[in-house]
Amino acid sequence: MKICIIGGGGAIGGFLAVQLARAGNEVTVVARGKTLSAIQEKGLTLITEEHPQGIQGPVRAVEKISEVGIVDLVILAIKAHQLTPIVGEINQLLGQDTVIIPMQNGIPFWYFQRRSGPYQNHVVQTVDPQGVIMKTLDPQRIIGCVVYPAAISVAPGVIKHVEGVRFPIGELDGSTTDRALKISEVMKAAGFKSPILEDIRSEIWLKLWGNLTFNPISALTHGTLLEICQHPKTRQLAKDMMTEAQNIAHQLDVTFRVSIEKRIDGAEKVGRHKTSMLQDVEAGRELEVDALLGSVIELGQLVNVPTPRLEAVFALTTLLMECIKDAQSGIALIRPGNQH
Repeated sequence: MKICIIGGGGAIGGFLAVQLARAGNEVTVVARGKTLSAIQEKGLTLITEEHPQGIQGPVRAVEKISEVGIVDLVILAIKAHQLTPIVGEINQLLGQDTVIIPMQNGIPFWYFQRRSGPYQNHVVQTVDPQGVIMKTLDPQRIIGCVVYPAAISVAPGVIKHVEGVRFPIGELDGSTTDRALKISEVMKAAGFKSPILEDIRSEIWLKLWGNLTFNPISALTHGTLLEICQHPKTRQLAKDMMTEAQNIAHQLDVTFRVSIEKRIDGAEKVGRHKTSMLQDVEAGRELEVDALLGSVIELGQLVNVPTPRLEAVFALTTLLMECIKDAQSGIALIRPGNQH
């Protein structure tokens, strides 16, 4: 299968790229800067528990989407806020039957597409302002996916797998199609678990439970999953935030297959893992706070469910992001006249 991974030099994209290439697929990654140079010069390296010295696959790396050509599968392994600027270029990759799998955390831009009910085709403005992405990408091409593995980028072109191999997928209308079966088999052959789910949206909320709590809490406190779950006050805060999210999801006919406590226990078992948002804080990168928190608050307003704790953490995390931007641009975090 010909596969293009946009963001293939990042943690999850790189993990996918190496494994899919080693399984015999023709994989091209779109990367930039030092990461692109490293992959072109030394290859894309994946460090795993079984291969601490690193393994590589025959991965091609390019800077521009226009350099890729037509592929069978496009994997969008980039954060939600990174998609809008490049979405217009994706059509250059599409043949008659090309499938697109967005792998963003949070509420995806396609959430209300190909879904019956009162909110059909509603645009989630937080992750898709003015519906630009929905207008550009054909929803018939999209298959949903939830990303469970944890991985980190330890150097340009070098990815370390932390834990997990599960990438469940699902058609937006809940059907089981030949193309979904084929992609599931391709993922399985690469060493991943990729079952086809009839209700991919409920699975999104299950993953989001953790993302909307542990990510911002870790960014604000610099605590790992283990520390957040074992500290009584942050554990309770996570539980309260999950409860607000659950109340919203129930209004959208979402069911949760595990309890809040079990979800928190699962995060605790991961151990001293730094969330992706904490990694972004430490690297001075933009935080995906809108996709993980802003979008959920927006849906709360849509279905008239109050979200006081989510809004409080959202406010703190957005300020943190502004402080990071100010620090990068050399602006003093305490401005003249604001000292106390």
